Amino acid sequence: MLGTIGGDMIGSGKSTLWYTIYSIIGTLFEEAALAAIVLWVLPYFNIHIVWWVLAILMVALAIFAYVTYRIGKPTLVLTPKVAPEIIIGNEGKVVTSLAPEGYVRVRGELWKATCTESGLETDAKIVVIGIENLRLIVCRKEQHILPADGGE
Repeated sequence: MLGTIGGDMIGSGKSTLWYTIYSIIGTLFEEAALAAIVLWVLPYFNIHIVWWVLAILMVALAIFAYVTYRIGKPTLVLTPKVAPEIIIGNEGKVVTSLAPEGYVRVRGELWKATCTESGLETDAKIVVIGIENLRLIVCRKEQHILPADGGE
């Protein structure tokens, strides 16, 4: 699960759909407010703007709204950053041989790692058993002992 904001899944199509709907509705209100100001408020102060200037202002506002929409939308599909400790217990593969230090790939990310045993070769399957200063402590998957169930 990626997380939630206001009941919507982060990274889901639902949150981006609502963002699009809110952006369109907000832009329509902004355009209506601009038209109301130019057509009703400014003439009250004896300022008259021709229709084509209003059209240019509305197009400029629409372009601005589109640019801000395009800038904001990618933030909804970003994976939230979480504490590194959550990676403990995940499986991965050795990228560069661990003798005793090298690199592993866990959850699609490249990490510097230290092995609890003597050297692991490339492509060996590992399990993360700890983390120290953003360096993973790993062991061979076959040697990892799962914790016993509390009820059995």
